[in-house]
Amino acid sequence: MATYQDIKGLRVKYLSADPADPAGGEVWYNSTTGTLKSVITVSGFSSAAPINQARGYLGGITGTGATTAGLIFGGNAGSPTAPGNDSTEEYNGSGWSTSGNLGTGRLCIGGFGIQTAAVGMGGRTPGAGEVVTTEEYNGTAWTAGGDLGTARRYLSGAGTLTSGLAFAGTTGGAPGAGTAQTVTEEYDGSSWAAGGALGTARQRGSGTGASQTAAICFGGSVPPVTGNTEVYDGSTWSEQNNMNSGKASAMGWGLSTLAMATGGETSTASYTTTTEDWNGTSWLTNPATLPTGNQAMAGQGSTTAGLLAGGWIPAPVGNTSLEYNSSTSAITAAAWASGALMGAGRYRMNGQNVGTKDAGMAVGGRGSFPSTAPAVTVSSVEEYDGSTWSEVNNMPTSLDFTGMIGIQTAAVQFGGYGGPGAGPNPAPGGSRTNATNEYDGTSWATTGAYPASINGLSGAGTQTAGVGFGGSDGSASNVTAEYNGASWAAGNNLGTARDALGGTGIQTAALAIGGPPSPETRVEEYDGTNWATGGALPTGSNQNGTGGTQTNALLFGGNVSPTTLVLGYDGTSWSTRPSISTARYGGSSGNNTTTGTYYAGGGGSASGTQRQTTEEFTSETSAVNIETLTTS
Repeated sequence: MATYQDIKGLRVKYLSADPADPAGGEVWYNSTTGTLKSVITVSGFSSAAPINQARGYLGGITGTGATTAGLIFGGNAGSPTAPGNDSTEEYNGSGWSTSGNLGTGRLCIGGFGIQTAAVGMGGRTPGAGEVVTTEEYNGTAWTAGGDLGTARRYLSGAGTLTSGLAFAGTTGGAPGAGTAQTVTEEYDGSSWAAGGALGTARQRGSGTGASQTAAICFGGSVPPVTGNTEVYDGSTWSEQNNMNSGKASAMGWGLSTLAMATGGETSTASYTTTTEDWNGTSWLTNPATLPTGNQAMAGQGSTTAGLLAGGWIPAPVGNTSLEYNSSTSAITAAAWASGALMGAGRYRMNGQNVGTKDAGMAVGGRGSFPSTAPAVTVSSVEEYDGSTWSEVNNMPTSLDFTGMIGIQTAAVQFGGYGGPGAGPNPAPGGSRTNATNEYDGTSWATTGAYPASINGLSGAGTQTAGVGFGGSDGSASNVTAEYNGASWAAGNNLGTARDALGGTGIQTAALAIGGPPSPETRVEEYDGTNWATGGALPTGSNQNGTGGTQTNALLFGGNVSPTTLVLGYDGTSWSTRPSISTARYGGSSGNNTTTGTYYAGGGGSASGTQRQTTEEFTSETSAVNIETLTTS
């Protein structure tokens, strides 16, 4: 019997601990645990940030497009007869952001290329039917390209902007019907020319490939659904081994020699979760499966890293986005998870950016006790240790819409609205305050007054180096003040007066985000002296939660209408991130770290436990997949 040394030419390493950075396939014996171990390749799909526009039958760039430079366009968010979507979105590896619209909105559109040099062709515009329209994308905007020779929908694409293919598809007939095509056309960056015909006519097929001379077409509906596979060499399509199971509108990406196919419709209204790998000769079953059966998503990437977006099962699935990874590292996607319920539900804590998900705080606000009773302003304070909320010493007076910065053992509360016995809605008693109070983890002490009596303000920083900004003193304010641990000094004003805004960062690198009056997409960046305009939000927001830094920030929830939307900021622009589970606004949130971000309480519903809900954010993690080897 051959030993490991006979096979590999190496002895099994004898170690007292697992190696810090083992290579794929490496085998060793851990003498401490008494186990034989190795690094194993794992494959799987994980949830990614949602797309901004829910849709299916959209276009993408298949081929070798990087998963950190994704592109989707067109599609449809209603029935097959509803208007086509003209929106374009780009993926940066973390989230989706909107870009320049297509000139002609359409669904069942084909595409190929890369994020900065892409082609979208054909498709269907309800009312006008199939189109020959071709558009080229330069990373910012779409411009007209040469028309297809044959108008069609459900077509596939492969290649680059200057060496591309369009093949298969449907002409005529109602949605779901029509005549399947064998037509292939080649694109040189300006015009289309006839290429070799497919051996099998099909619609709703899948295709991919890096160039005009190396493409693959698989699956689709003749009808019925088929697993037929063909490869193109620049002039001729040749029959290959069929897929393991026929499927239409499957998601495909990769090369003509190394491709992937997942999901699709296997029969009428039956949608699969299975994945198959093409190795240049045959299709093999991949252990990775979709979370749920789906079809008509856009896909791109390689056999080790893929990206999927949108879909239709049989109506649009919403704003789904998935990443595929096959590697020796187990990847856990960024996500929000449920934390403990607060003891007292409350909202109007907007502007409280204090602590982390393992050491958080909720100070004052408005609560309803019971939840059906009128809301009253409170002075109660709770601390969070990552598993439990505990009541601690109250702040000196009942306040809501107060600013809050720092950490659980060194926090600063400033400004706010209300007073003892204030409430109920909609006209609470009390008044705005300029009070500032410090918390040391046990008790509160009053310090230097804020420059204005104000509520609805926000802030950033620490107990000894903080900054407060915005709010309302009867109307929206642009006041900025800096705190040194004892007193406040006036800083340069915000460029735009606003209240109920979000804030995060530190004193010398802060963000002021959204807030009324309308419009509410404004973002400003503070450098410790002046405010400058930052990247605008894609949608208006106020009373939102925040976390992170000026160049790596999160914004979540908000009260333009209660929302689960989460956006990330890279110092220039905003893109989507995994959503919170409960739509709400005006909760308490973590301060200047995304990895420690939490969201506690908040409005949106006066019933149930919503005002007590806590959610915790965890960034994407990656760890080497070490497995113990056994004989069973």
